[in-house]
Amino acid sequence: MSKLRSTHVFTSESVSEGHPDKICDQVSDAVLDACLAVDPDSRVACETAVATNFLVNLGEITCKGWDTIDTEQLARRVVKEIGYDREELLFSDKTFEYLSHIHPQSSDISQGVSEDEGLFEEQGAGDQGMMFGYATTATPSLMPAPIHYSHQLLEHLQNVRKRGDIKYLRPDAKTQVSVLHENGAPVRITNVVISQQTDDIELEQIRKDLVELTRNLLKPTKLLHDKTEFFINPTGKFVIGGPHGDAGLTGRKIIVDTYGGVGCHGGGAFSGKDPSKVDRSAAYYARYAAKNIVAAGLADKCEIQVAYAIGVARPLSINVDTFDTAKVPEKKIQAVLESAEIFDFKPATIVKDLQLKRPKGWSYRDTSVAGHFGRDKFPWEKTDKADALRDALGVREEALAQ
Repeated sequence: MSKLRSTHVFTSESVSEGHPDKICDQVSDAVLDACLAVDPDSRVACETAVATNFLVNLGEITCKGWDTIDTEQLARRVVKEIGYDREELLFSDKTFEYLSHIHPQSSDISQGVSEDEGLFEEQGAGDQGMMFGYATTATPSLMPAPIHYSHQLLEHLQNVRKRGDIKYLRPDAKTQVSVLHENGAPVRITNVVISQQTDDIELEQIRKDLVELTRNLLKPTKLLHDKTEFFINPTGKFVIGGPHGDAGLTGRKIIVDTYGGVGCHGGGAFSGKDPSKVDRSAAYYARYAAKNIVAAGLADKCEIQVAYAIGVARPLSINVDTFDTAKVPEKKIQAVLESAEIFDFKPATIVKDLQLKRPKGWSYRDTSVAGHFGRDKFPWEKTDKADALRDALGVREEALAQ
């Protein structure tokens, strides 16, 4: 008798650099990059909001070189680079009204996160809360398949637009991919949704071009099927978009930024926050640890939760969940993490290990589109701790592969 297979379909989406919320994430992270460039110890919590021909920066920033940073020109440059450079879009780099309401970080917060001012000997967490990291063997990037392919399709559409290969494409877009899984493994893409802002042209042409583009991109995955459905601009028209079509805010795409709805989320957004904010840095480090656990062959899936109290360096708790896929006892994996010998979740150590104050080969703005996870350019995507994890658990790679 053949074994019954457990099946389910899971869906994730990605959004383009021209989406109103993602414009805000990019501007906020560009401000953070500028601050860290002149003062690596900057404290930054920068929010951005956009609407029709309007952009405002809000938040708290303490930076020794703040007087050298022109946030308005920075915002206009980001908007232009995204592709909002035409007045007809009713949001463009030359026409939007700009406002800034930024003030220094609260001294009450500073005393808990600055070693030289704090009540504790070590740098404390910038906030309370819980953060999650996740990894799975489902794709080469060790990311869940639906979000992995949604991001891949989204990035391809952006590149095609910017190269001018399809001249009628505009900056705002969303992609969505649904994947059928059997026993937890992706086996087929059941449907693809693309909502792509365009010039006012025939829908038939748009659908023909974007279905062909999608098939060519996803064909190597061998997950497309003759029954795969394509929904291209399903409302029939998407000409009005960007901040003129909808307002945008920093931090509203936290599921797009992480794992596409797979696993848990602590609720904290990333963009515009310096690495003293564990909402961001600890989520990166949790991904780093989870990815190395999976890369080491210790589990096929791994989710890590870490929790903090504001101003306290030591994490309050660390939890490991391998969803019954562990090749060694889960409690032993957790004990290795709790020992802090390989992964030390104290905020200052996280910043040091990942060089978060002085990014090399990447920028925070790079993280703000197509996800914060799954791309090798980021230091939290390294799998350089896999051997150390196996050694600490006393297991050999060959034994785990059996």
